[in-house]
Amino acid sequence: MNPVISQKDVGRPSGRHVGLKADLQLALIAIGLVFATSSRAAEFREYPDLPPQAVVQQALQSYPSVLAAQSGIKAGEAARERLESGPHEINIVAGAGRRRVDTGERFQEWDLGLERALRLPRKASLDVALGQQGLVLSQNAYGDAMHEAGRSLLSKWFAVMRERTQSEQWQQQVSVLKQQLDVVARRVKAGDASRLEEDMARAALMQAEISLRQASLRADNASMELSRYFPALGLPSATTGPTPGAAENPLPLTQNVAWWLDLGLDHNHELMLARAESKIAQLTAQRMDADRMPDPTLGLNYNSERNGSENVTSVVFSIPLPGGARRAASAESQAHAEMAAQREALVLRRIEAEISSTFNNARASYANWQSAAEASELIQRNEEKMARAYTLGEMGLNEVLVARRQGMEARLAATLARFEAAETRYRLLLDTHQLWPLGNEAEEGHH
Repeated sequence: MNPVISQKDVGRPSGRHVGLKADLQLALIAIGLVFATSSRAAEFREYPDLPPQAVVQQALQSYPSVLAAQSGIKAGEAARERLESGPHEINIVAGAGRRRVDTGERFQEWDLGLERALRLPRKASLDVALGQQGLVLSQNAYGDAMHEAGRSLLSKWFAVMRERTQSEQWQQQVSVLKQQLDVVARRVKAGDASRLEEDMARAALMQAEISLRQASLRADNASMELSRYFPALGLPSATTGPTPGAAENPLPLTQNVAWWLDLGLDHNHELMLARAESKIAQLTAQRMDADRMPDPTLGLNYNSERNGSENVTSVVFSIPLPGGARRAASAESQAHAEMAAQREALVLRRIEAEISSTFNNARASYANWQSAAEASELIQRNEEKMARAYTLGEMGLNEVLVARRQGMEARLAATLARFEAAETRYRLLLDTHQLWPLGNEAEEGHH
């Protein structure tokens, strides 16, 4: 089961060291976040060339970096409790002594006290806010880990399909060239072709067999890598993936780049993570500024003097005098907050650039696939015509072998273009959190 990633817990009142006003503010923030996320809820569906949603979720949630992020959420919850509880504890002070006076009398004396520093109200409110924001950061770190794991899964899944399809195409090419060699051998026996042509056909077959072995090796390595990284996923089935003429062709993008940017920025966990880090840096700066006023210490002492004949109960109040170190710590934390704000701005620019680049790649890849598919179909028809012409003795073998090689190259180019078009579109859907649930969307999809 997913750990709770919803922002609904962000504003949960702690009941500790915070007044009604702070509780209401946090509750309003939580309500706003819930409505903001649910208003853009994604509807996830199954795709014939991708693994099922349930299998993807199982694979992603068992990925090591995602499991680490789940532990990070537990750490964030513990850190929130720690900050809400505060850093101060009750100290017990005890002592014993012996008094001797000039008359020679000796007295046993002892004292016992309780002391505790009192966290100022502003510091308590800031600690509560820091704890809540730290939990938000760990939750968004989980979503970002799911996103990165999803990218890796998508890339490795398509690598398997791409290499496996190329291996299958080289296997078909080997079969075709074997048939071509048989045709040449029959013509040589009939005296219609020379031994040189048979050697040329055999050499073309051997080259294709080498390419087949190389393609098979790449397919095996890609399958092994996918299985090692995502053992719960399994490998694509023999019928998985688009094939020429199939209904599950790559689809064009119907929205403009502004639409995808708006959607991507609305759901990007990496951006939300940077914003959470910036907010924590701001709250830390405020906390260090508040710490320029030291917390006072209140104590209760009980003294027993002169063998218990005199007993003194006293209340003790102390407060440190602040020095330059507190001012320097406040200035340092403020500088760190400014650095975090600039890092957030840089993350925003990079994400905008990545989404725009992925959009352009997806649109160009779709156009490239259409052109490559049309070219492959034309070259394949020409290849078939030349093969028939050679059988009839109307064409030389060299021209046929060139046509075979060109046809294979065209089919490989069309295959790679097809997978590129499909993968880049899925990558855009993944980066805008429209492909698989990657955190909050697991709940948003049910609203």
